[in-house]
Amino acid sequence: MDAEIIELGPDRLPAIVDLCRRALDLPEDAAEAPAIVDTLAARAAADRPVLRLGAIRGTELIGVLVGSRSQRDPELGHVDLLAVAPEERRRGVGRALLAEAERRLAGLGAAELLLAGNPPYYAWPGIDVRYTPAVCLALRLGYRQDRTAWNMTVDLAEGAPALRTTEPAERRLADQGVTVRRAEPADLPALAAFARSTFGGTWDGELAGSLGRPDAGAHLAERDGEVLGFAAYGSSRPSWFGPMGTAPAAEGSGIGGVLIRRCLRDQAAAGIGTAQIGWVGPVPFYAGAAGARIERVFFLYRKALDGQE
Repeated sequence: MDAEIIELGPDRLPAIVDLCRRALDLPEDAAEAPAIVDTLAARAAADRPVLRLGAIRGTELIGVLVGSRSQRDPELGHVDLLAVAPEERRRGVGRALLAEAERRLAGLGAAELLLAGNPPYYAWPGIDVRYTPAVCLALRLGYRQDRTAWNMTVDLAEGAPALRTTEPAERRLADQGVTVRRAEPADLPALAAFARSTFGGTWDGELAGSLGRPDAGAHLAERDGEVLGFAAYGSSRPSWFGPMGTAPAAEGSGIGGVLIRRCLRDQAAAGIGTAQIGWVGPVPFYAGAAGARIERVFFLYRKALDGQE
């Protein structure tokens, strides 16, 4: 490979977006390249060390890698995005970018590198199985498949199951003393505390990315000021739904179905034709509540760095 690997500054973000539009083979990814790059390279930089590596030939950007260190476990590094210009593939560009990412993240203390999303801000859970060259590269470089994840797609066209009314369910909940409403930025501390104490993980961070932005939002259910559940959208990008959670004591009450459809109606009103539910857990719930279907499947990979096993 006759290109140079450099660190890309914020001034290169437009060039990264342009490269991703050309290099991401799936039309839905190419169309959302600006939101993907913003999520990974801009907002994520606030809470974790982020690498923006570029492969440059002359003045032309021919490959890009965005990586980061885990917020929860500093011994884990992540590759969040790897894209190579179509005309430059099979010339060692992706291999060189990954090798440099391994070296730099190891220097930051990472013992393992994951080809997997790094919540709360991530592009995809892992490598979409339709990106065959990326799967082959991971295997050639010694990464082992760790897990499988999937997204579900929701149709938001008029008359779709996801947009059916929630009014009867909301009246029933009101009779039980449960209020369902749109969440406001002032609700974030209570919602974040509820998410941390009930579910753990990084949902509090994803909620922070959803509240107070024009292309995102959240809804909540509460009784006497106590949060019983929430649903959010837009943290990763405007077309993505999640996270959502219901207090164990309130499961089966219908709160979840109301909250998700409220969010999906917001997304439909914003002109989004299909929503993605990212990194899905309870498939039957989403299928029943919103008519969602599994459509994207991802392989997640990991590799020990510096010879560690």
